[in-house]
Amino acid sequence: MSSSRSDGTAENGEEPRVVVRDRRRIDPETGEVRPPAPDAGFGAPEPEVASAPEEVLEVIPGQEAELKAQLDERTADLQRLQAEYANYRKRIDRDREVVVNSAKASVATELLSVLDDIDRAQQHGDLTGAFKAVADKLVATLERTGLESFGHEGEAFDPAVHEAVQHDTSPDVAGPTVTAVLRRGYRFGDRVVRAALVAVTDHEPAAPDVPADEGLPSSEWYDPNNPNDKPNEQD
Repeated sequence: MSSSRSDGTAENGEEPRVVVRDRRRIDPETGEVRPPAPDAGFGAPEPEVASAPEEVLEVIPGQEAELKAQLDERTADLQRLQAEYANYRKRIDRDREVVVNSAKASVATELLSVLDDIDRAQQHGDLTGAFKAVADKLVATLERTGLESFGHEGEAFDPAVHEAVQHDTSPDVAGPTVTAVLRRGYRFGDRVVRAALVAVTDHEPAAPDVPADEGLPSSEWYDPNNPNDKPNEQD
């Protein structure tokens, strides 16, 4: 018996013989399935393992209604949990939005005195140059965050957003009207941050035109330009 060395060559110097086995299941010439080879050595296909038959659950005739009731109950539980989670997410988003808006409103409230100074400077004509550019940027930034000013002459008086500090009457207005704005008001969304200080004018019916001699009785009428016509004197 000839033994092989570790380098793959026989001791007599001959190359080892290479054996190629055709293990194709389908015969390429006839197209038929070949029978399995008797020697299942290295590289032979593993024998197929017969799969276990599927277990068929047999439903007892009296349990179908019970199983359907359990399935409906589990489905209802899942739907309820899904609805509760959706409500939880909505509540969290709503609370988060409230916190953010409250923080913005708090910062804007601290800057209202600065906005009042800007309004007074604008009324006196001092809002010019670089000061005006900075003021415009500040106002625009606060408006983008949601701050909105209100309080203008000629609008109807609303006690929910206006604080009346002066009152007058006039026949020129149809109802309580803001005729002067002493300090502008501000709101943040639906929340009133500060009410506007205003002067209010209510409607006053005009006095009817009464002739000068309409209040005297006919017996007391006289012509003041006529010296012979004198008013009747009563004893």
